Amino acid sequence: MVSAVVTGSGAARVLPMGERAVLAEVDDLGAVLDLHAALRLAPPPGVVDVVPAARTVLITFDPARTGMPAIRAWVEGAARGPSSGGRAGGTDAPARPPVPIDVVYDGPDLVRTADLLGMGPGELIERHERTDWMVAFTGFAPGFGYLTSPGWTFDVPRLDAPRTRVPAGSVGLAGAFSGVYPRDTPGGWRLIGTTSAHLFDPAAARPALLGPGDRVRFRHTDALSAPPASRASRSSRATTSVARKRPAIRVVEPGLLATVQDLGRAGHASIGVARSGALDRESLRIANRIVGNPEAAAGIEITLGGFRAVAERDMWIAVTGGFGPLTLDGRAIGPYTAQPWPAGSELQVGWLDRGARAYLAVRGGIAGADVLGSRATDTLAGLGPAPLGAGDALAVGDTPRDPVPPLDVAPWGPPPDEVELDVAPGPRADWFEASALRLLHDAVWTLSGDSDRVGARLEGPELARVRGGELPSEGMVPGALQVPPSGRPTVLLADGPVTGGYPVIAVVTDASLDALGRARPGTRIRFRHARP
Repeated sequence: MVSAVVTGSGAARVLPMGERAVLAEVDDLGAVLDLHAALRLAPPPGVVDVVPAARTVLITFDPARTGMPAIRAWVEGAARGPSSGGRAGGTDAPARPPVPIDVVYDGPDLVRTADLLGMGPGELIERHERTDWMVAFTGFAPGFGYLTSPGWTFDVPRLDAPRTRVPAGSVGLAGAFSGVYPRDTPGGWRLIGTTSAHLFDPAAARPALLGPGDRVRFRHTDALSAPPASRASRSSRATTSVARKRPAIRVVEPGLLATVQDLGRAGHASIGVARSGALDRESLRIANRIVGNPEAAAGIEITLGGFRAVAERDMWIAVTGGFGPLTLDGRAIGPYTAQPWPAGSELQVGWLDRGARAYLAVRGGIAGADVLGSRATDTLAGLGPAPLGAGDALAVGDTPRDPVPPLDVAPWGPPPDEVELDVAPGPRADWFEASALRLLHDAVWTLSGDSDRVGARLEGPELARVRGGELPSEGMVPGALQVPPSGRPTVLLADGPVTGGYPVIAVVTDASLDALGRARPGTRIRFRHARP
């Protein structure tokens, strides 16, 4: 269902983004800033995130507390309100002073970019420095702000071949935007300078230095007060997040990938932070319940197996999710049951025969410092503890009040080789031929071996588009079926970016994401229409 309402800056279309979100699309960035300012004034109960982008505002909500009709009515009411002239927070909100960012204009693309714009490097530096910039939206990485200004009239082309590594603190230009890379990441922006400003600190009261609506002034300097670096957002190894608790688990071999995961850190997409957390939340919840933990306790997500660890003290554990050989000191044990793990014994989660991920819950939960309310490892953004490595030590939390519950029967079986996923409407279905929508549901797709915690890539037929060109960056949600130019979709998962530029044809429902998290490469996948 698409609805439209006229705003002070033009027409707004309210588009579906699955069953837990909507996109409000407006004419331009100025209208985005107006709408975002109005929405931030008085969000109703149940709103999780409000995420501005180039021409849209994404609103995600908790369906247990509110519903789609109420969210649509709220968005449409905000869109009818008076224009705030692009000032975040509305006309009555006091404006923050501009955020100063000192820059050494020494970027490797400075001379070439100036040449492309028909000026010398000195003139480019002067124009960049004297421009009054504003954060239009964030995305790409935590703390990365897309800066815009009516005084900046240039359209700077991105690099033909993106760099595999852009150093933290790099100041760049792309399209009509400027921005600063908060951490080392790949990127295709043209780099004109360097700063030592800390763009993101998850331990700070305000984690992101730059938020939507903030003003920014760059200041030319000949030398920086500190070397460019992103403030560490995770421990260098898991042991440093243990605080002063005595280690209880020592990793011998992590396998392909083992990470600490809980149920994630929802509600921070507006500063570029993804939900993260376990890809198969149901299996983590079950494992925690089996050992008497709260469902949200942190455990270990083991991808495809090959995990070995030794207990430093007596504990109770449960392993759920994918099926494969499980042993304690060489003795076979069963999945989905509470098991004593004596001190000195080695647990081995062998290579999985069925399913992609196993979950190890320890009574008391994995201990450590929270990052924005979660202990989850975000593999894309670098938040939370680092992926586990050989020799890492982990602490366990206090023993919960509830006892280990009795369990006579384990009514769980191995994940199937073919799964059906419910999908709800996406905002850009009209970018595709009608045959593509039929093909999405009629075809049998195969999960690619290139899939990871960021996205599940699918192999199958090409979904043809009727509309070409690029889509301005807009908010994304876990489950979004993005379709790149190849025509073969990728389903964004828990560590996926919070904004993206590929059209979303449909969205996998939240309830179906756990089944996708269990699927291993080669699994056959069918899509079916979600019931309204």
